[in-house]
Amino acid sequence: MKRARILLADDHKLILEAIKNLLEPEFEVIETVFDGRALISRAIELNPDVIVMDISMPLLNGLDAGRQLKAALPKVKIIYLTMNQDQDIIAEAIKIGATGFLVKHCAASELRRAIRESLRGRSYVTPLVAKDMITSFLQTPLRGENPIHLTPRQREVLQLLAEGRSMKEVACVLDVTTRTVAFHKYRMMEDLKLKSNAALIQYAVRRHIV
Repeated sequence: MKRARILLADDHKLILEAIKNLLEPEFEVIETVFDGRALISRAIELNPDVIVMDISMPLLNGLDAGRQLKAALPKVKIIYLTMNQDQDIIAEAIKIGATGFLVKHCAASELRRAIRESLRGRSYVTPLVAKDMITSFLQTPLRGENPIHLTPRQREVLQLLAEGRSMKEVACVLDVTTRTVAFHKYRMMEDLKLKSNAALIQYAVRRHIV
């Protein structure tokens, strides 16, 4: 029987190697990548059945990468494996269309189960967060709404700036001009009513963009 093809994305090489060794007896791990932009590029090229990825990744975070992946590859199954148990993050992952959400200290068998469930068209959320997630949704049904909507390009610029990159470096990564980066930066500061670079970075951290 043909094994499901899995693409792994995490910025920690040791974790990637451990996950690969865990999955390979049952699934075919076709690629491992270390940042969100490499993930999108390789996923579009390889068209895996399932992507297992972290949320916190350089160049492009897992949530924004997930949005782009679901637009480019609607049938791909996305499973988040992360240390982050924030309820807003979980809600956003599900909204994007993820079929699995696990924390890194879950049992090894859970990841294999989540992949199997995803391939059958079902969802799997680790019991470590599922109960809290349901309680949170019931108590705060509008939680996570943000009156200021950043465009996908603005979010990309913001993450790269928050990672400490210069506007010239951001322009190089995104293949745009420095003037375009500056336009997005100052437009965000104006819309968000922020007065400094530090405040902009703090916003990125609070919103889990970086």
